Amino acid sequence: MGLKLEIANLAKTYNGNPVLRDCSFAFDRGQAHMLLGPNGSGKSTLFRILALLEKPDAGTVKYLDGDYLLNQELALRRQITLVLPTTGIFNASVFHNVAYGLKIRGVARGETEARVAAVLAAVGLAQKKFHRALDLSSGETKRMGIARAMVIDPEVFFLDEPTASLDPANAEIIENVILTMKRQRKTTIMMITHDPAQAQRLGDQLLYLKDGKIVPL
Repeated sequence: MGLKLEIANLAKTYNGNPVLRDCSFAFDRGQAHMLLGPNGSGKSTLFRILALLEKPDAGTVKYLDGDYLLNQELALRRQITLVLPTTGIFNASVFHNVAYGLKIRGVARGETEARVAAVLAAVGLAQKKFHRALDLSSGETKRMGIARAMVIDPEVFFLDEPTASLDPANAEIIENVILTMKRQRKTTIMMITHDPAQAQRLGDQLLYLKDGKIVPL
């Protein structure tokens, strides 16, 4: 049911400007954590650090499976995924875009086809399986990015404003996907949003990043 994540005394400075300052928190496994805060408060920076894509200037990031502390090696990194506001696209079919993470993990073809079919159905793109990904609408592209992250069955799922700039129909599909994952309690969900009402709908715990620190709401 996901991994537990603990951070202690994280600090990060860009161009002399402190973004994170003595930031500490324990995120419960299998819960949906919604992070709010103004633009420039460091939310995306924090997520890159938590997803092990960027190093803090100080402090620690710990992933735990039960009481067991996991090493920050490839095996752990492959259990974590971060969906950015902008989805990168390969010049290939929707299927091949979504299957990429399974391909590099050496998953067998039959299992790959089954898992891709399941996540495309979940995000409402089953009928687009063999379409060229570059021809998708912006909303469909965002949903494809969600599917590409889901297909690896992540233990920790980071989403950076997954519904930003989307029309209500596409946003509703993505929210329903997140709600389904939340109910299953198999994944620890971490999501950035600027919408307090959305945070209430989707989250188990609402958090606010203020003055470089996480404050529970």
